Amino acid sequence: MTSGQQRGRAALDRALPSCVRYLPGWVADHRRIFAELVEVIDWERNDITIAGRTIPIPRLTCWMGTSQYVYSGVRNEPRPTPAALTALQQQVQVEAGATFNSCLANLYRDGHDSISYHSDDEPELGRRPTIASISLGDRRRFVLRHQDSGERWELELGAGDLLIMSGESQSDYRHAVPKTMRPVGQRMNLTFRQFAT
Repeated sequence: MTSGQQRGRAALDRALPSCVRYLPGWVADHRRIFAELVEVIDWERNDITIAGRTIPIPRLTCWMGTSQYVYSGVRNEPRPTPAALTALQQQVQVEAGATFNSCLANLYRDGHDSISYHSDDEPELGRRPTIASISLGDRRRFVLRHQDSGERWELELGAGDLLIMSGESQSDYRHAVPKTMRPVGQRMNLTFRQFAT
């Protein structure tokens, strides 16, 4: 295991739940793919309304799928899928043993960008979806928390790591990428899903 992979596992002090698989450094040429995708993906900055207040979502996003996707009150129109992402999706499908027809990409530009605790449990994803999540670029803390017990697991994800969440991962758990004060570069997260149209 490389030092980067060790950092990815540094905060993981016990086995992950059986519905989550972690494959550190899964994308071998992650630097090249990151550099290409950060330029060709059609990034957007959307607003979200919380408690009557409208604020910008603290990250850039891009939805690439077969139809419109609405989550957290944000309406996302599908954008073109770059060839490099299509090739990556085909490889991920083999690893995950699942078929995907869409990808939600997130770009965390620095430590101020984040995503709060949530589950990917929209009806269009099905009752027990499989979501394959690739992290490219700098490492960021990813936190997984059981909804009832509050038990937590932490990983430093980046540099081509793959996280596959399936089974009860969205019904029983929530996950987040918190803000950080430490200096970090950009991190891209590609979440492949099967989206019902």
